[in-house]
Amino acid sequence: MIRVVLTVFLAIALLAVSMPALEDARRDTTVERLETETHRLERVAGGLAAHSVAVGDPDLAARTSLVVSVPTGFAATPIERIALAEPPRAAAMTERRVHRGAVVLVYRLRHGSVRTFPIAPPTGAVGVTLRDGPIELEPGGETGLELRLVDDGGPTVRIGRIA
Repeated sequence: MIRVVLTVFLAIALLAVSMPALEDARRDTTVERLETETHRLERVAGGLAAHSVAVGDPDLAARTSLVVSVPTGFAATPIERIALAEPPRAAAMTERRVHRGAVVLVYRLRHGSVRTFPIAPPTGAVGVTLRDGPIELEPGGETGLELRLVDDGGPTVRIGRIA
């Protein structure tokens, strides 16, 4: 009987010691997966800009779509809120510098501070904007996005949410 009690106490002590390391690993995994999603978005925007010509009418503009997946499950830290935003709005919430003409992925992990990942324009000549202001993404799943290459005083990849 004493062996069972000691084994249970030892298991509880090991679990208590390993929980902070597990939380750190979950947070790091979530941040890495979000960074991967921003790189995917940059590559899709770059491919659209490289293989298309910008036009003034958004209905006639070259377009492509992308599904952004927000990490969920046991290996990910829960995300309270996540969105794509313009840098001036996001810059007020964080100290990280962003490229001019870029869009940022703004997110907040549960019980954490606001963080951003910049989504850089494909080139210095092509900008990135959001169609209707900030785009709220699903914090526990997937969100469809549509990218269009429009001529908005210069070639611009305009990102909008698929309804």
